[in-house]
Parts: sequence; C-alpha cells; structure tokens
Amino acid sequence: MDVVEIDGLSLAFRRAGNGPVVVFVHGGAEDSRTWTPQLNALADEFTVIAWDEPGAGGSSDVPEGFRLSDYGDSLAGLIRALDVSPCTLVGLSWGVTVILELYRRHPGVVRSLVLADGYAGWRGSLGAQEADARLAGLRDQPSGAFDPTLPGLFAGAPPARFVPLLEAMTADVRRHSMLTALTAMARADLTDVLDTIRVPTQLVWGALDARSPLSVAHDFERRIQGADLAVIPGCGHVSNLEAPEAFNDILRFFLRRHT
Repeated sequence: MDVVEIDGLSLAFRRAGNGPVVVFVHGGAEDSRTWTPQLNALADEFTVIAWDEPGAGGSSDVPEGFRLSDYGDSLAGLIRALDVSPCTLVGLSWGVTVILELYRRHPGVVRSLVLADGYAGWRGSLGAQEADARLAGLRDQPSGAFDPTLPGLFAGAPPARFVPLLEAMTADVRRHSMLTALTAMARADLTDVLDTIRVPTQLVWGALDARSPLSVAHDFERRIQGADLAVIPGCGHVSNLEAPEAFNDILRFFLRRHT
C-alpha cells in the first residue's frame, strides 16, 4: 500500500502495472482488496490503481460531517496527486455514486467510465422509500453485524475462493465510516448527472442483481449518451467477484478501445 495526503487525510491505495491508467473505486463496506481479481488480471497491460476511500482499509477515518462531495473531492485529489489525470474510472455499487459526484465536480479528470451494478444514489435510483428503508436497516444492526454476503449481493453463495477476502474486509469495517458512506448514498440523487456525461461509458450489470436491478442499468443506459450495457448472466450485485473472468473481459475490451 502507498499513501498520499489529501486535504488533511491519508489516502491509501494499491498500484500495479504499466500503461494507460485505470482507477478502481470500491463499494460500501469494502476496500481496495475487493478489486484483487481485476488488479491481478489487468496489470499486464494497464496501470491499475485501487483506492481505500476515507474510512476504509488503510485510509484515515472520515471526519465528522463528511459528505458525498468530500468523497468526490478526495478521489479527484488522489488522481491529481498521482498525476494520472485524465484517467478511466471503474466503480462498483456505492463506488458508482462516488464517481458520479466526482464527475459532477471534476469532469476534467475523467477520460472514460466503467459503472458496474451501481446507483445514482439510492434515492435517485431506488426512490425515497427504499432508500430510507435500507438506511434504517443498516442503522438498526449492532456493531460488527454488517454482512457483505447479505442476500442479493450474489446470485447464489459467495464464490468460495473469495470468502476469505470478504471475511477479511468485513473484519476491518469501521461502523461509523460505513454509516457515513451509506448515509450519503441513501440521501443522494445524482440522476441529473447521468444526462451530462460526455465520455465513453461502459455499464456492467449482473443479470440477477437484486440490490441494483436491471431497471437501474437501463435507466443509466437511456440517460448516458452513447453508453453500452453488458449484462453478465447468472450473476448478482458484486459482479467483479462473482464472475471475475467475464467482468475482466468486458473491462479489457472497453479499455483497449478507449484509452
């Protein structure tokens, strides 16, 4: 892990490979380790960078009052500090929400986008009632009870080869940081940002994603000019781990065309 200081926060990240730069943005209650299959597969052709957002992995805790705009600014700050702008950004789930906020505030750092199983915020993509219900469910859970393998994240059981990785990330979740991030996602409505995107965009969705259903993917496809949607059969919400080979093939094909 390497670390840079951005606006008083230590941001940790993993970096490997050489070539066009691809920055990976993880989902909620995860860290950069969730991108291990992608970093390992793509470092032969690309410079791959995966951050730990504030409050995750090796990065600083989130300060009080940290907002969605602060996540977007921190990610843009990392990209500029590493002198890799403009670059391709790849996000999953909550990571898509962060990327959309970054694009709204810092479009110049973005060369192209890969948005997987994501949301324009829970409120924007699922509606206020569902967003509030999800947030209430998270807040009611006792400390340490959050389970990244909750029903809907995978079409079936989590892939056995990644269970140790999921367990390790779960053990390192900081409850306050997780709630800060997911509260920001629950309150966010970034659907207006989708209409403004003017860079090549690849959408990747699991066909059986119950957390961000295909109706969300089709809304993204309809709103983002020129976006292409790839649907992975038999796959749930965490498509990069449930079907890493298919995910990586889609990603590599897109990157070769747009970097």
